[in-house]
Formats: sequence, structure tokens, C-alpha cells
Amino acid sequence: MEKLTNQTYFYSIIIEPCEEGGYFAHCPLLQGCHAEGKTYGETIDNIRDVINAHIKLRKKYKEIIPFIKIKKQSDINIQIPVPVGN
Repeated sequence: MEKLTNQTYFYSIIIEPCEEGGYFAHCPLLQGCHAEGKTYGETIDNIRDVINAHIKLRKKYKEIIPFIKIKKQSDINIQIPVPVGN
């Protein structure tokens, strides 16, 4: 994965299971950024690559890059569903 700058960008993603297996992820803040993977981890890696490519293109064409600004690391809120069965 290519590092774009010294600045770190944060983006919310939504991951949903696919009927045929695996997972689908998209980034609501960046139109057209979506990816699939066999596992959660692979899906996250794939959407991260898509987001990086999207940002790189926006920089190349000097377009606005929307992002979520986080002032302190303690402000990061991550929500991950954890399956629990009886």
C-alpha cells in the first residue's frame, strides 16, 4: 500500500455479508468506493486500497478530499459486530 502523505485520513466504512458468501464494503463519504472480500480482514484491506487509489486520483486532479478529522486518538470510535451464539 502506497503512503500518500504524512497525514492520516479516517473514513467510516460499512461492511455487509454477501448472499453468495464473503463481504461487501463501501465508504459513504467517497462516492464509488466499494470492495469485496472473502473475510472481514480481506474486505477491510481491499476497501483501504480502493480509498487510497481514490484519494490519489483526487490529489492528482486537485479535487477536494473529504475526510473525518480526529484531534485525539481517544476520540476514535470503532464499532464492530461480534457474533455470539449459544
